Amino acid sequence: MSSTEYCTTMAQYNHWMNQKIYTICAEVPNTKRNEDLGAFFKSIDGTLNHILVADRIWFGRFTQNSFVSKLSDILYSDFDQLRQERDRTDQDILNWTKQLNSEWLEAPFTYTTITTPTKTVTRPAWLLVTHFFNHQTHHRGQLTTLLSQLGYDPGVTDLPYLPTL
Repeated sequence: MSSTEYCTTMAQYNHWMNQKIYTICAEVPNTKRNEDLGAFFKSIDGTLNHILVADRIWFGRFTQNSFVSKLSDILYSDFDQLRQERDRTDQDILNWTKQLNSEWLEAPFTYTTITTPTKTVTRPAWLLVTHFFNHQTHHRGQLTTLLSQLGYDPGVTDLPYLPTL
């Protein structure tokens, strides 16, 4: 598998998993989704918003369409709107991965950090794109734990079960 195929596969996987997670979250009452459950971003909705914020920050960096926000910002307090924006962002990410090329992925990529705006970091683009997808997976793992604790079964979450494989 080439690095560009990897990116597209991960975009498909993240979209599939986001759809699964949001479908389950839609069953959870608003009060429970917004309850502080002791997670890093407090609630289920807080974590869903964080994933979207981080994706938009990284996607903005990659596409030179800057998106500035705090990592803990609640972009959408309305769950239906959050879900629509998640789906739209996933489609944008998937379309973007389909036009990536090896040269871009192998080149150095420099960005300014959110936490220290005066600091820039340079890493190979492929490493940062890998982090981009890994970050979603990390926080979805937190979400599946929170959902399980509330009695909701997230089902199979493993990459080999991606329906398009």
